[in-house]
Amino acid sequence: MMKITDLAACGLLASSLLGTTVQAAPATGSALRDYRAVALSANGQRIAAIESNKAGEQAQRPHAAIVVRDAANGAIVQQFDPCTVCSYDKPSWSPDGKQLAFVGYDAKAGTAQLYLATLSQTPVRTLTSIKGVASTARWSPDGKQLAVLATVGARKLAGAVEAGARQVGEVGSEDDAQRIAVVPASGGELRLLSPNDTYVYEYSWTPDGRGFVATSAQGNGDSNWWVAKLSHIDAATGALRVIASPAMQLNLPSVSPDGKTVVFIGGLMSDFGSIGGDIYTVPLAGGTPRNVTQDYRGTFNGVVWRGARLLATALIDSQLALVPVDAQTGPAQPVLLGEISSSGSDGRLSFSADGSQAAAAQEDFTHASYLVAGPVAQLKKITRDNDGFAPQLTVQNVGWNNEQYKVQGWLLGPLKTDAGKRYPMIVNVHGGPGAAASPRYVAASTLIHELTQKGYFVFLPNPRGSFGQGQAFTRANMADFGGGDWRDILSGIDAVQKVAPVDGERLGLIGHSYGGFMTMWGVTHSDRFKAAVAGAGVSNWISYYGQNGINQWMIPFFGASAYDNPAVYRKASPIESIKAAKTPTLIYVGERDVETPAAQSLEFWHGLRAMGVPSSLFIYDGEGHSFRKPEHQRDLQKRTVGWFERYLK
Repeated sequence: MMKITDLAACGLLASSLLGTTVQAAPATGSALRDYRAVALSANGQRIAAIESNKAGEQAQRPHAAIVVRDAANGAIVQQFDPCTVCSYDKPSWSPDGKQLAFVGYDAKAGTAQLYLATLSQTPVRTLTSIKGVASTARWSPDGKQLAVLATVGARKLAGAVEAGARQVGEVGSEDDAQRIAVVPASGGELRLLSPNDTYVYEYSWTPDGRGFVATSAQGNGDSNWWVAKLSHIDAATGALRVIASPAMQLNLPSVSPDGKTVVFIGGLMSDFGSIGGDIYTVPLAGGTPRNVTQDYRGTFNGVVWRGARLLATALIDSQLALVPVDAQTGPAQPVLLGEISSSGSDGRLSFSADGSQAAAAQEDFTHASYLVAGPVAQLKKITRDNDGFAPQLTVQNVGWNNEQYKVQGWLLGPLKTDAGKRYPMIVNVHGGPGAAASPRYVAASTLIHELTQKGYFVFLPNPRGSFGQGQAFTRANMADFGGGDWRDILSGIDAVQKVAPVDGERLGLIGHSYGGFMTMWGVTHSDRFKAAVAGAGVSNWISYYGQNGINQWMIPFFGASAYDNPAVYRKASPIESIKAAKTPTLIYVGERDVETPAAQSLEFWHGLRAMGVPSSLFIYDGEGHSFRKPEHQRDLQKRTVGWFERYLK
């Protein structure tokens, strides 16, 4: 459902409570450096990343550039910025490490350019231009071709969290098709390759350069990722062959160096990009996928072939870990990397060709983003641009047991508290449910910083349905939304009250997407909360089934469609219990939200008003599931803080 999910990976609206939306510099006026899409060259000597500075209350998101650094010491070697009005997609190193390919997108013109940059040379070359959107440049193994994912004539940005196209004319007759396209590395005509009725989500070249392994589905790309198949696409003809059609969500497919085996991460996932599951292998020729990490007590979020072995990353309880995996015998002992968030081109890290070196951008709740690089088990910090940013709050890892499950969460609080004084607490439920609240630096002027400055604690639980405890835990709330997951959250609040000076009579509840649903559920199933903020939630699963643009996601989570088993949908609908609502609730949603249409928020608001419950509904003009406009982000923060100040103080 609902991407604002993996808070370790997303800097979007639902993670705003974690301080990743309206980032601003501290009082010193220095700029906060942001690193994204970190890619390590094959020889491990250079790092490329998308970098930008955020200083003060900038009206717009800062423009970024492609920056190349020395992996040994972090020194900037070169910088590429061929389009000052473009946003850049992740850079891709040529096999020889001498060139970078990347896509720039000009939103105003609605065009994308594939750029080629050569180290120590200028200017950057434009290989091809696309009327539409494009992403994910990848070099062929011999370095003679480049491939991209291209949507020619795109009606919207790629991804279900983006604002939807206007629903006028014959609905469903003009679905966007994101296709693999190739162009010679010397430049020339872009050739659309994969079938024009198929949406390709991600892909990688086969080692012989004669084809691609991909995740793909026919029809609407926003909706059909949940039923995507593992496929092979011929690089000469574009012919598509299905390798496997497992009843799970698939991510990060790649082929072994001998060209015989495909690896991917498979599991119950809430949205494309929220990666979490077990590691599976299947013959490239086709067959039944085999789980090589069966019953692992963690959630895998990255995997890549390096020689005959696999290097993977996983969230194990609260810690990110590097996990070597033998494709036959399974995982080896993990190397724990810490209670951090990490990102790189191979999932959570980026690896050299031989797998001996790695690089990534990392951060936690009290340390702003920095680059690390070095031997895979001895990564060292190589940038210090953000060392001047001090911790803005306190952090406590809270664990508890509920029923048969071990559960984990984070408690964030003010830097200083007074002895004997008790403080209000806001419970923030992450999106998903397949995701996890993970450490992100909380900068000054963000929502969570403002709340803790005003004397609030903020609790980020990871109840059943979340990542981090293995697939059995992630699947434990299937067809039970608002059941065991809600009991885990209530139990977590009790656990927090035993270790922190929290006033149980002044509790608030907030969430976006699945978290927005859980907020609606909470205020109709508990009197413990004195104020709530429900973002992009679902109030009525029956009506939602026919309104949303991604209803394929619901089958894995509910077990059947709303037409085949309406009882399970009604059971989980907050509107069915609206008469129990008493909590003052602020509701917000994007006008063009594909994932959770505004009608759901409107329906819940009508119900609260009918019950005489203080409520407010704000629909943000032109926004999708993820809010993109800084002025809307700031307005939402102001409304949210004002709501809690009004009802919790």
